[in-house]
Amino acid sequence: MNSNKNYKYRVGELRPSQILFSFGVGAVADLPNLSVMIMGLEDWDKSRSVELPEERLLSAVRQKLGSQVKQLLSPPLPSDESNSLSSPEELSRIGIPVAPFPGWVVCPRCRLLAPLKSGFFQLKSNPYRPAETHYVHENCSKSRRPPKVIPVRFLAACDRGHSDDFPWLYFVHHGNTSCPGPLRLEERGISGTAADIMVYCDRCETSRPLSDAFGEKGKQNMPNCRGRHPHLRNFDDECDQQMKGLLLGASNSWFSITLSALSIPTQSGKLAELVTQNWTRLSKATTPEVLGILLSAFQSGGEMQDLTPYPIPQIWEAIQQKQSGEETNELKDLKTPEWKFLSAADPQQNTSDFQLRPVASPQNYTDYFKQIVLVERLREVRALIGFTRLQSPGDFTDLDEIPEKYWVNLSRNLPSWVPATEVKGEGIFIEFNEELIQKWEKQEKVKKREDQIRVAHKDWLNSRNLDPDKPNFPGIRYSLIHSFAHALMRQLAIECGYNAASLRERIYSQLPTDDNGPQAGVLIYTASADSEGTLGGLVNLGEPATFGYHVTQALEQMRLCASDPLCAEHQPAEGNPALHWAACHACLFSPETSCERGNKFLDRSLLVATVEDKNLAFFDQKQW
Repeated sequence: MNSNKNYKYRVGELRPSQILFSFGVGAVADLPNLSVMIMGLEDWDKSRSVELPEERLLSAVRQKLGSQVKQLLSPPLPSDESNSLSSPEELSRIGIPVAPFPGWVVCPRCRLLAPLKSGFFQLKSNPYRPAETHYVHENCSKSRRPPKVIPVRFLAACDRGHSDDFPWLYFVHHGNTSCPGPLRLEERGISGTAADIMVYCDRCETSRPLSDAFGEKGKQNMPNCRGRHPHLRNFDDECDQQMKGLLLGASNSWFSITLSALSIPTQSGKLAELVTQNWTRLSKATTPEVLGILLSAFQSGGEMQDLTPYPIPQIWEAIQQKQSGEETNELKDLKTPEWKFLSAADPQQNTSDFQLRPVASPQNYTDYFKQIVLVERLREVRALIGFTRLQSPGDFTDLDEIPEKYWVNLSRNLPSWVPATEVKGEGIFIEFNEELIQKWEKQEKVKKREDQIRVAHKDWLNSRNLDPDKPNFPGIRYSLIHSFAHALMRQLAIECGYNAASLRERIYSQLPTDDNGPQAGVLIYTASADSEGTLGGLVNLGEPATFGYHVTQALEQMRLCASDPLCAEHQPAEGNPALHWAACHACLFSPETSCERGNKFLDRSLLVATVEDKNLAFFDQKQW
């Protein structure tokens, strides 16, 4: 909660990573006694946030949201001094703003169904135990003590990202009505399904089963969407969609749209790196004189001591160079600078945020991999730039494919900042042999499979009413590298100590004819936002003595799937249009947090011979 008097109650806790991937702006968070929605950026208190410097990511965010975006800010965090605060009211002012949603609740004793604003309910808060914050039903007819009410577990949403309270009065009265209720929600059975739940109106004695709001019946019984955005406290001018009934906590009620970038050096020189690390403070310097005052103040407090050897004019020049670079930077591709840095693998360019160590390719794989680079330390910054409802961004192969009508904004006005988090971890970068990949791509059977993937991609786009000619097809080499990354992640997760959801892929794939090509490599790294620094378990597996064994094991597991022959024989045109061939949950699919393409463009027959295809394999079993 922020310091506004209307939002002075602290009601729970969220991890910083959850703000981006689970409970970000517009999402519903289920707390012990309340259900709340995270409010828009206008309601956030920026004074408790820390700026996360990452020039390349900020440029990418500006391309999506506009040049008015100036900062990437962390969620509000307590300072070191806040731990000693004795007043819980002070701590309650640190956090993100929320509001109760859905706005309707149910009394567990008398089954009264009414909105919070009806006056029947009163908020009870314990400043020493925030998790116990709750509403009670005053004057309940079936309880001597006011019972705790519970959030109603149904709401409404539409494909265009709107969300609203379930239309209880409209639903139970079969249309618009002047009858104000009161309503009651009764469960007739023990299953808890919508068919066993009845809505009653005490005044006019009408009733209706809640099952009429879902499935084919729901298309006939639900009203048109009002275009409501509860997190922004406003309504769109119009919406041509129909409301769809939704369960509270449904996984399709909120999907984040994020961008991420690795913190690679963008300038040469130690001074430039120090300026970047201390940019939050140094950016406030408007003249060399002001810079001198800032340096004196912070260095006397023990901060920015690394800048002491440099004269003020030299530091001021570095600041001006960084500012001019920010103003003129027109980012076209987030990954190409990373590819150049990783493939160069120059330990002389190591920084405190990014440390590389090239090692030899494992025996038996020197023909396949040009080099292996151990990333002993890395930093990734992720920014939340929007969200969708019902329509998952994973249904699209790229952010550019998401129709504007599905994209929901984080603020009422154009944002000047967006929430972001940083991840520090480790990884392994594998660079493929470009000459061997080009030779493999020219094989007739491989060309035929690439044509099939291209046709399947267009069919998949047509099935979603998207322009089949607008998005760029990633190519067969992307499918090869993507499939290899998933196979290797499954194997490494068994040995490295991180769980499968904590490993993440970052694929670099460009054709020789592309502007930034050729590229053929993958970075597998830790993606757990709650682990500071590195554990070393993943990097150790990249040593030549052990890495070859794990690659062999990964490929061996791909030869036969527990779902074969059905998995190996799968075609994208079967059933609903899909974008994978020989791949399923038993062999290649990975958790959502690990895959950058939503488990699309996967095919293990491109890696090794399967029971269905024996002539597509990139890796020759005789060599490993």
